[in-house]
Amino acid sequence: MGAEPVLRVLSRIRQMILDDATLVRAVGSGRIRGQQTTWRRVELRWVDLKGGRHLQVTAYDETQAFTHNHTQGDAARDAVDALLDEPFANWHVETATEQHQVKVTRKHEAFLHTTERSAPAEPQRSHDLPKNRLLPEDDPVLVALGISDRDGRIKPSRQAKYRQVEEFLRLLDAAISEAIAGGHLRKATTDDPLRLVDLGCGNAYLTFAAQRYLSHVRGLPVHLTGVDVKEQSARHNGEVAASLGLAGETSFVVGGIGDVVLDPAPEVVLALHACDTATDDALARAVGWEAPLVLAAPCCHHDLAAQMRRTPTPAPYAMVTRHGILRERFADTMTDAIRAALLRLQGYKVDVVEFVESQHTPRNTLVRAVRAGKRVSGGSARKEYTDLVESWAIRPRLAVLLDEA
Repeated sequence: MGAEPVLRVLSRIRQMILDDATLVRAVGSGRIRGQQTTWRRVELRWVDLKGGRHLQVTAYDETQAFTHNHTQGDAARDAVDALLDEPFANWHVETATEQHQVKVTRKHEAFLHTTERSAPAEPQRSHDLPKNRLLPEDDPVLVALGISDRDGRIKPSRQAKYRQVEEFLRLLDAAISEAIAGGHLRKATTDDPLRLVDLGCGNAYLTFAAQRYLSHVRGLPVHLTGVDVKEQSARHNGEVAASLGLAGETSFVVGGIGDVVLDPAPEVVLALHACDTATDDALARAVGWEAPLVLAAPCCHHDLAAQMRRTPTPAPYAMVTRHGILRERFADTMTDAIRAALLRLQGYKVDVVEFVESQHTPRNTLVRAVRAGKRVSGGSARKEYTDLVESWAIRPRLAVLLDEA
């Protein structure tokens, strides 16, 4: 996969998107460094409406989605050209027989990586797909997990869990696409699938959903391991995997996050709503494994909040911590900001994005990190972090685990 002029690559991508006979979907995401996109993410696919075939474009800002349908011909071409003019750093294009990953650099070069599907995919052109779901309501995994009933309909009491699963899959899909396009994740094969681990998986809703989506929808060979301290969880999840015929594609390990040993090491680490410092344990394990991609949704930020209650507040922030509820919220933000900073010092490119609210916690942030370089030993980033923790007289748990305290 060598560098090519960006216009040449985008011209090929344009032809794929405008081919209504073979396009399954296309996704534009990320942004070229130093530039700003109109949308955080866009998704394109062809749909059949009463007035004929249209190109459906769903564009996402930070809070919601906007869908527009463009008639086949000039309107569709204009819509595609406008989006290809946006400084998206990544394009993921799926056709009936191939998957294409494009990474665009700020030097106006593009890297195109193409893989063949293990089996042909059939484009879904129905205009009334339920909000463009990544896993349909009647998917066997959702039925087995009790999210859908035996008739393949989402149970009213599980609607929130279904939304959580869907939003997580969108974030995971985009993160893996960008990491592959950027050369941070290797090309997986049937004989050597991509290795994912879910630390603190519990009943493995997201573990099974991720495995199902990546392997059966995207056609990406993966092996997903779930880790949880409860023997009962491992036994239950193993039984579900066996009932779904996934015993060879998933495994479940009993153990604490900080103690688990996996050989070979995982390449994608997930930690979703691990309570309090369990998130720090998961991030430290990911760094120790030198995992190329990490996604963590923190929960229950108690540790740093307790430290801030015991130490004097540095000037001029006394008004922020004077009121308990504001101090707790500030401590939440401080905790995740410090985690992001520490990951950057370990050589990761980090961003913090919005995640849906879970049934366990109102926190809705996701820390997404891609290993992009070597550990930072000095410079402004390290000084900024040191000044922060020293001024607040705090000792973050992740810093202790990474020997940064």
